[in-house]
Amino acid sequence: MSVEVLPVEGLPEVRPGDDLAALLLDSLRSLRDGDVVCVTQKVVSKAEGRLVPEDDGHDEWVAKETRRVVARRGDVVIAETAHGFVCANAGVDASNVEPGLLALLPVDPDGSAERIRARLMQDRGVDVGVVITDTFGRPWRNGVVNVAIGCAGLPALIDLRGRKDHVGRLLESTVIAFADEGAAASGLVMGKDAMVPAAIVRGLAPDAPHGRAAELIRPAEEDLFRESPLQSLHAQRPVREFGHGPVPRQAIQEAARAALAAADPTPWLFVALESSAAKRRLTDAPDAPVLVVLAGRTQAAGERTAFLLSAGTALENFVLALHAQGFASSWTVPDADEVRAALELGGDWEPLAVVACGPPPPGEPSALPEPDATGALRFE
Repeated sequence: MSVEVLPVEGLPEVRPGDDLAALLLDSLRSLRDGDVVCVTQKVVSKAEGRLVPEDDGHDEWVAKETRRVVARRGDVVIAETAHGFVCANAGVDASNVEPGLLALLPVDPDGSAERIRARLMQDRGVDVGVVITDTFGRPWRNGVVNVAIGCAGLPALIDLRGRKDHVGRLLESTVIAFADEGAAASGLVMGKDAMVPAAIVRGLAPDAPHGRAAELIRPAEEDLFRESPLQSLHAQRPVREFGHGPVPRQAIQEAARAALAAADPTPWLFVALESSAAKRRLTDAPDAPVLVVLAGRTQAAGERTAFLLSAGTALENFVLALHAQGFASSWTVPDADEVRAALELGGDWEPLAVVACGPPPPGEPSALPEPDATGALRFE
């Protein structure tokens, strides 16, 4: 198989309300069955009127387009959009738009791709694919590449699991981001300063059903890098209700390890109550899939402050580790004598907290206002 990447030149400046498919048809000299027409997000956003005044505030538009902040450092915000894309500034961008305006991502990039494809096929009588591209940065690597944020008429993913490689080994995890690979190829002729907002990628021969770019978004439960450590401190919040489902013991063990890594050498004990009968032994405990009691060995009076500070650090790490694994929690201060008796702990163990944990409640959590540290912070 050989692949050609052909720039589509001669497109005029696209403005809100323009018929983008008609403009493309005027510039597309030839189309063949199997061609993939790649179009930059910027011209799609312009045609669909996704331009907003910069005077309203760049940061304000980023906040409006953000469903969840993934990471933040200085002025750089990596955010998840309503589509599920994770990108810089939630896709809000000022490049290649008129001064004083900002471009937002299309509302439905897959739908945009399907509409353009339908017009191209109707006019030219050929079976083509369409990819809406945008440039995204990548964790662990410098530079940006074109990726597919919308596609129609071609596979988004090609699943090779179950097939064998050239030496006969069974492929167990290989899923090709086919639409992204086509988008990346198109980026070779669609530079941001080249005035070439479209390209034809010719010669692709996918052996898979057509799909949508939405399939490229990794589900939250499979995301090992869902948010930065700093952002997790802001995002973690106590909950009153939990979703359905268990909390694996491995998640509790990971949280306990994180707690022990932060605490001083004081002996700590985590008692996880999973069964209904075990949880009923704590009369005032909240209703949750799992209750975890944090207890520490009592200290001499002179070490009391250090003991409590260490307990607080252990507790905070415990709930943050649960959050990092996708579980919600809340904690209460128990009646120490009742818990000691219920769990048959010796008199030298002091129960300090009961952590209720479980799957988060359904739906997106409401955004919390960012605290203003001005009155609580002093530099000398």
